[in-house]
Amino acid sequence: MSEIKFGLADLTNSIFNSLSLPDTTDTLSLGQGGMRECLILIDGMGQDALGKYADQFSVFSHLKSYKNLYTNFPSTTATSLSTLGTGVLPGIHGMLGYTVRVPRSDNRLLNALKWDERVDPVMWQKTSTLFERAVNNSISVTHVAAKRYEGSGFTQAALRGAKYVGANGIDEMVTAIASALKPQPSFVYTYLNTLDSAGHSDGVGSDKWLTALQQVNEFISKVIESVPKSTRVWVTSDHGMVNSTEQVVLGEDNKLLENVSLIGGEPRARHIYITAGSENETISQWREFFGNKVSILSKTEAITSGLFGQIVSEDATDRMGDLIAIPNNDLIIIDPARVREESSMAGHHGGLTDIEVQIPLLLA
Repeated sequence: MSEIKFGLADLTNSIFNSLSLPDTTDTLSLGQGGMRECLILIDGMGQDALGKYADQFSVFSHLKSYKNLYTNFPSTTATSLSTLGTGVLPGIHGMLGYTVRVPRSDNRLLNALKWDERVDPVMWQKTSTLFERAVNNSISVTHVAAKRYEGSGFTQAALRGAKYVGANGIDEMVTAIASALKPQPSFVYTYLNTLDSAGHSDGVGSDKWLTALQQVNEFISKVIESVPKSTRVWVTSDHGMVNSTEQVVLGEDNKLLENVSLIGGEPRARHIYITAGSENETISQWREFFGNKVSILSKTEAITSGLFGQIVSEDATDRMGDLIAIPNNDLIIIDPARVREESSMAGHHGGLTDIEVQIPLLLA
């Protein structure tokens, strides 16, 4: 019998169940805490990286490893945080990647993290968030993160409902978190992206990345010291990261752009949109070119295999690529319009390797 894999939807459902939110299930067996729950999400801190480097940082020896979690596909921030916020899988919330095509548009991509003022975030992601539901049930819910994310299209789509407290810098964030946890019942979600940023620019394990992990160590330590006594502090992530050593630029010494009308996703999780009628031919061509290095799925195969979850909404189906390409090793598939940006990044994520999908759940 295969192991049941729990993810971020299970985590937030379980936490809110401990705060007595109706219609939630404690699938992770977290049990009842002291009616104060704090969830720290460290962007890019996969289980693999922790296994290699955590012993260099004091805070991790004081955190109990509660359970290994797994991200849903794609293992990327926009999708993972939407799953965390809504408590449902990507096939339902429809946030299927870093960039996807806007249906019935002029072949336009929506960048989920930068957004597009022509797209209403509440219409794009229609599922009520757990934050909204909790506030409606008299639970104090606060989102503490950098000021620049407040009011963004992505925040409105994936994480709406919480009181947003913009805080720049670790000390300001820690003060805001402690203050927000004074009421009971209360939940605080807080997000730090410095580790992910360092991983993209210099790679996991680089000096810059280790410096960022020291900041994470300091942040978690200060949160634990400052929160009210009955608070449970949980630490998790949205994905891990691979250091890439191989790349293919679409259309460069290959015919992979034939019949391709738009390139979405990111280098390790591509949504490829194909001219109508050419899908089968293009999928065969991609499979022949990449062999076993890349998993190539048609839209139908992605849906029937449960890649985005067992339920896939009409909206999600409309946004999905006609071809989904997922590298199996550390290969990256580069958009020719973004060669400089994508080639210059050392660390990448989005795929289905253990390094990318296994994330920790730690408890203070």
